[in-house]
Amino acid sequence: MKTRVLSGLIMAPLLVILIIGGYVLYAGCFIIGIMAVYEFFKGFRAMDIHASYPLAVCASVALYGIGLYQELSPGGAENVSGWLMLWFFAVVLASLLYLFKIEERKLEDALATITGIFYIIFFCYHIAQISMWGDMQHLVWLVVITAFGTDIMAYFTGYAFGRHKLCPKISPKKTIEGSVGGTLGSIILCGVFGFFFARPLLVQCLIIGLLGGIISQFGDLTASVFKRKMGIKDYGSLIPGHGGILDRFDSVLFTGPLVFYYFTIIGFIGTVQ
Repeated sequence: MKTRVLSGLIMAPLLVILIIGGYVLYAGCFIIGIMAVYEFFKGFRAMDIHASYPLAVCASVALYGIGLYQELSPGGAENVSGWLMLWFFAVVLASLLYLFKIEERKLEDALATITGIFYIIFFCYHIAQISMWGDMQHLVWLVVITAFGTDIMAYFTGYAFGRHKLCPKISPKKTIEGSVGGTLGSIILCGVFGFFFARPLLVQCLIIGLLGGIISQFGDLTASVFKRKMGIKDYGSLIPGHGGILDRFDSVLFTGPLVFYYFTIIGFIGTVQ
C-alpha cells in the first residue's frame, strides 16, 4: 500500500497539466496515448504478435492533427466528421496493407495494430477533445474523478470490507464490496465537483458519477483481460506499485469517451457560466 501511495504522490504533478488545460492537456493526451500504445504492443510481443508501432504513431499524429484543424480552421468543425471517417478508413487500410509482407507477418499482427489504435489512441483522444471545450474544459475533471476516484475508493473499501470476489479469473484481488464502494465514491466526488464548479449541471455530474463509477471498472477489467491473455503482470514498470502508463490510465480510456459523448448528446455544453 505504501508504494502505491508514494507513486500516487509522484504522479501528482500531472494535476498541473489538468489545471492548465487547453493545448497543454491536448499535448499531454497525445504523449500518454503513444506511450500507452507502445506498452500495449509490447504486451502482444509476449504472444509473438507484432503490431506496427510506427503506424500507431502516424495514426495518432493524424488524429490529433484533425483535432487542431477543427479547432483552428474557420469552418473546421463542419468538415471534421468527413476527416474522421477518412481517418478510420486509413487506419484499417494501412493495418491491412501491413500484412503484405506475408512471409513475415500474421493476421494477428494487423488485428493487434487496429485494436491498439482504436482502443488506446482513439479512446484517449476524447479527453483531448474535452480539453478544447473552452469555458467548459473543466468538465475534463469528471474523467479523472470517475476513473481515479473509483479506483482509490474501491481499493480502500475492498481492503477494509472486501469478502466476496468480483471477477476472480480476471482480477483476483477485486471484490464486490470494493466495486460498490468505488461506485459510491465516484458519485459522491462527482457530486462535490458539480456543487462547487458546475452547479447548473449538478444532476448530470451525479449521473456521470454513477455511470463513470461502473464503466471505469470495466476499463480496468478490460486491461486485466488483455494482460491475462498476454501472460504479463503489468504493461510496464514506469510507475512503482502501479506498473506502466496503461496500468494507471486504463480506466481513463473508458471514462473519457463516456463524459465526451454524454455531454455532447445530452447537449448541456454552454450552460455553465
